[in-house]
Amino acid sequence: MESYFFIGVAGVGMSAIAQYLSGRGVEVRGSDRQFGEFLAGNCEKPRVMEQLEECGVKCFAQDGSGIVAGLTAVVVSTAIEDTNPDLKRAKELGVAVMHRSEMLAKISKEAKTIAVSGTSGKSTVTAMIYHILQYAGLQPSVMTGAGLVNLQKDGKIGNAVSGAGEWLVVEADESDGTLVRYEPEVGLILNVDKDHKEMSELQEIFGKFRSNILNNGKTLIVNDAHPLAKPFSQDRHNDFGTESYVGVQGIDFRTDGPSIIFRCRHNNELVKFTVPLPGRHNMENALAATAAALQAGVSLRTCADALSSFPGVFRRHQILGTFNGVTLVDDFAHNPAKISASIKSAQSFTAGRVLAWFQPHGFGPTRFLRNDLVEFINKALRGADGERAADSMYFSEIYYAGGTVTRDISAGDLANDLTKLGSDAIFIENRDECAKAMVSAAKPGDTILLMGARDPSLEKFAQSVQKLLENKA
Repeated sequence: MESYFFIGVAGVGMSAIAQYLSGRGVEVRGSDRQFGEFLAGNCEKPRVMEQLEECGVKCFAQDGSGIVAGLTAVVVSTAIEDTNPDLKRAKELGVAVMHRSEMLAKISKEAKTIAVSGTSGKSTVTAMIYHILQYAGLQPSVMTGAGLVNLQKDGKIGNAVSGAGEWLVVEADESDGTLVRYEPEVGLILNVDKDHKEMSELQEIFGKFRSNILNNGKTLIVNDAHPLAKPFSQDRHNDFGTESYVGVQGIDFRTDGPSIIFRCRHNNELVKFTVPLPGRHNMENALAATAAALQAGVSLRTCADALSSFPGVFRRHQILGTFNGVTLVDDFAHNPAKISASIKSAQSFTAGRVLAWFQPHGFGPTRFLRNDLVEFINKALRGADGERAADSMYFSEIYYAGGTVTRDISAGDLANDLTKLGSDAIFIENRDECAKAMVSAAKPGDTILLMGARDPSLEKFAQSVQKLLENKA
């Protein structure tokens, strides 16, 4: 029987693969630094460790103790360095080492795979496709970068399911260039925006992804409404967008509070969709999921019925509730396009102002995206219009994830840049103090929008903001 060891198995990408393989009867074990802290008696048992063990994954400290001879391979991500004790031990024993992307490519060749790519919206579209196929009774599998809310309510991590059906839906990441390894049955390109890499490099990566699909005679679905994704089209009849010549067309878009309503045309059929998510970009996400599900043999009407009950995705514009008249939203947005879309989504259902907060992650990425972040945020924020005050943008200091970095930029620089352009931007280094300032400023009818990625404590931060709102006099 195959057996694999995942270094950093608690990470969202690694844990998804580990759970999927375990559900397929493969022997899976893994390590994480936080497991070592627990096993050494320094903290309570991490919830993710319990969840992995419940799925049959054996968990170890990241000290080489879990690496044994006879393993099929050790699986690593780009973040794992050569000095890692588990990796060093694997090399000593002559155990093969696989990159996470190699494992994903291997899995995708063994299953009928729908691979969702793009710089924004991957997690939401992956979850939507899975939800539609599950609703249609196809018992799909899924591996994604964010937890599905309905699975989390059952106490699971929520980012992977090993179903009994033939279809596997995966989130295909371009950030480390490994998208080029995929050869799916159906591939999607949602958009191409500046994020982790320069545009020229992204064009090359998505171009290779396209070639892999076409060279194998498979199906490519492209977002015709996105100018940089559109040129990758294989066949307009497979694509989605708002023009009449695409196969899956969205028309008559409107909002209804935090939900969206539109009609979708496919061939000669026209069906009304109501999706319980805000923002025009979520019409594009729903059209993308529908286009993929149609390739799997699901009817247009079933797609609409399924998405009317879509439960959402963890920290993907997740509305946590309204407290003392102020709505609180938690979002994973972290690149210019995502932040802009998230702010506009909040504006679509907010009677008052949007008080947005962003914690950038990484000094290098913040430096790389500085001008674009400022430009997109400045365009998204609304000025005062006589009925309400201007939207505000709050920043706390850049999240530092470790390693050797040059700290020659601050989130305060983003706030200063925006202030010079006339936007209401505030920098408060400590995020707890920033939260107090936002809650103090918020009035009934306003929305507080929290944005950030990579920092595992952001969920708890959102909970702390909620408590402040609940206790606001």
